[in-house]
Parts: sequence; C-alpha cells; structure tokens
Amino acid sequence: MTYSIAGRCARTGMFGVAITTSSIAVGARCPHTRAGAGAVSTQNVTDPSYGPRILDLLAAGHTAEAALEMALEGRPFTDYRQITVIDKHGTTASHSGNNMLGHNAVADDTDCVAAGNLLKSAEVPAAMTDAFQRHADKHLAERLLRALEAGRDSGGEEGPTHSAALIVAHDQPFALVDLRCDWDDADPVAALRKLWRDYEPQMLAYRTRAIDPTAAPSYGVPGDK
Repeated sequence: MTYSIAGRCARTGMFGVAITTSSIAVGARCPHTRAGAGAVSTQNVTDPSYGPRILDLLAAGHTAEAALEMALEGRPFTDYRQITVIDKHGTTASHSGNNMLGHNAVADDTDCVAAGNLLKSAEVPAAMTDAFQRHADKHLAERLLRALEAGRDSGGEEGPTHSAALIVAHDQPFALVDLRCDWDDADPVAALRKLWRDYEPQMLAYRTRAIDPTAAPSYGVPGDK
C-alpha cells in the first residue's frame, strides 16, 4: 500500500525521500533523512523506530547494508517490514519481509533505491529509479518528486493513494524540504507537486532566516517591515 524512493545527490550531498500511500499522513511515519548520514524509508506495516536507529548507525560510519542488518537483528516482526536505506556514499540496501502486502518489488540504481508493496505492477520501482536517473541535473527534491510521479503513472498502487511526502536534508540539522499532503481524495502526489512548486522559490530564504536572520529577506506579510 506504499511506494517510495530514497536518493542522494552526489554533487550537493543532499539526501531525501519521496513517498505515497493509501493511508493517512505517511510523512509522519515512514520517511527519514539526516544531513551527512543518509536516508531511510520504512513501510508496509510500518515501525517508525527503524528510521532514527538506522540513521544513527549511518552517522556512526556504517554502510547502508551493515546499518540495516544491525537494525533488524533481534527485532520481532521483521517479516512485516519493508525498509530501504541509502548511505553517504550512495550505497543502498533493502529488506522486504515474507509478509509483504500484495505485489512488492525493489529497484536500485546509482544514488537511489525505490520500493513498494500492494503494487499494480512489479515494474513500478524500476520506473521510479529510471525517472530519477533521467533528471540528474535537477534539485534532489525535484528528482525525487519526478520519480514518485513516474511510479504513479506506471500503475502505482492497487488502490487509490491518499497521502504523500517529500523530505530532503542538506547541511543543517533541520530539513531543507519537508512537505506533506496528509490526506487527499483525488491525487496526493499532484497536491505534493503544487506544494513543491510554491515552496521552492522560498526554500533558501527559510534556510537563511535560520542561519543568519540579518541576511534574510522579509516575509512580505502585513506588518513586516
């Protein structure tokens, strides 16, 4: 009931995840990123605690494969989990337990890994990684979003999706991009596209306000001088 892509921009060092699902508020549970460490998506029957645990291991210098193995070791119900990981070198790892929902698949390529469950077609993740590769000149958030759109357009889930999220970490402890559509009856990926279109021109201004308010542009709202 979920498909996602985790990716890295080799040029900037950014990490990110784009994801959509049939349930509510996927951004609150499934995508995880950390500057300088990597990105994780934990899905299917989700245990959000895997995200911070794997990111801690990545930050400590472990590879994606090692971090995933260590996080899974000794944990119950791993057969219900689907997890993807990308590390600071662009190396990926994934886990899909035996109790995945419906058709499930994973595809990886340079600097990205996509996965899904309850899919209309096992080709959906490969369509996502292909789209990610075709737009290497774009901002990481744009590449991830185009990959998510490619997943939708290649069949997506068996049923309708209702929420979507896009997160990107760069060089600060807070996210550079953290956009969510928590519920949409029509097309949450399209709603996420609109959010990104509106947010992108303001993105760096919010970063500057956090780092150096004296260099930041005004908000342009009533009462702001």
